[in-house]
Amino acid sequence: MARPTYDEIVRAPKALLHDHLDGGLRPATIVELAAEIGHPLPAGEATALGEWFVAAADSGSLERYLETFAHTVAVMQTPAHLHRVARECALDLAADGVVYAEVRFAPEQHTEQGPGLPEVVEAVLAGFADGAAEAASTGRPIRIGTLLTAMRHAARSMEIAELVVRYRDQGVVGFDIAGAEAGFPPTRHLDAFEYLQRENEHFTIHAGEAFGLPSIWQAIQWCGADRLGHGVRIIDDVRGDRSLGRLAAYVRDKRIPLELCPSSNIQTGAAPSIAEHPIGLLHDLRFRVTVNTDNRLMSGTSMAREMTLLVDAFGYGWPELQWFTVNAMKSAFIPFDERLALINEVIKPAYAKLLQS
Repeated sequence: MARPTYDEIVRAPKALLHDHLDGGLRPATIVELAAEIGHPLPAGEATALGEWFVAAADSGSLERYLETFAHTVAVMQTPAHLHRVARECALDLAADGVVYAEVRFAPEQHTEQGPGLPEVVEAVLAGFADGAAEAASTGRPIRIGTLLTAMRHAARSMEIAELVVRYRDQGVVGFDIAGAEAGFPPTRHLDAFEYLQRENEHFTIHAGEAFGLPSIWQAIQWCGADRLGHGVRIIDDVRGDRSLGRLAAYVRDKRIPLELCPSSNIQTGAAPSIAEHPIGLLHDLRFRVTVNTDNRLMSGTSMAREMTLLVDAFGYGWPELQWFTVNAMKSAFIPFDERLALINEVIKPAYAKLLQS
């Protein structure tokens, strides 16, 4: 059977669990919004700006990598701009064949121009809803769940957790914490995680990317994370003979989903290359592996591109791509019956046709 091509993968239904709203803007939109607010950019033309973002993220310099987000966040400070960015995000993901996506953002980073946290959340939710409706009208239906992120170094996690509960019937499906792992353990936010558990709410935690096994252990055993944001460093607990240490065995046995982001993991130094990315071994060992984009702008990527890279590196075919997709839907934060409907009515029928072609 011929390997799936990029164009074929674009048309296949995909599910995405780890995508940052402020890491996926269209370069042309940044140029336009920056001009509107007078924000200086490192390049004034969309193509050149897009190339700058990827080069800065690839530079190996944390300072340059963080600078990229300074520019995207700067143009996301009003409800109108947030709405536009969210709407375009929905359209871009749908055009890439994504049928389900969980997109995360940190409300506390978008209040510089005056909007309060609720207004920020409502603007993004409205943008996603409008974009999804527009995509559906063109024959590209997409369901988007929103994750609200709190920053590890800040002290607003309880506020953000309360927003998750407040808006959980309006499109918010879960909570996340992000930011530097070293020096900012997830246990600093235990009150927020305990509150979410009491409220029967889902949450994921960025862990096991820049920092290793202790970060993963704390996220799971102290905080009770449903999923691991990245979690790629769980490979540190897999021995050369493929036997598992106790933490890795626990993660696999409990089917704790790993939100792996191959291209992004290379940029941050968590993996040396796609061919040497731990996703290959973790797939073979049957961890609950999912494939994600993280920051589409900074990585110059999409779900179709990430899957194509894996096809080229590991020789994967449609069975593996379906496995990754079903894993993601099984791990989504929407209700079970809705997950099952997408798997049985959208994903599996489409892959069955692809497998026969």
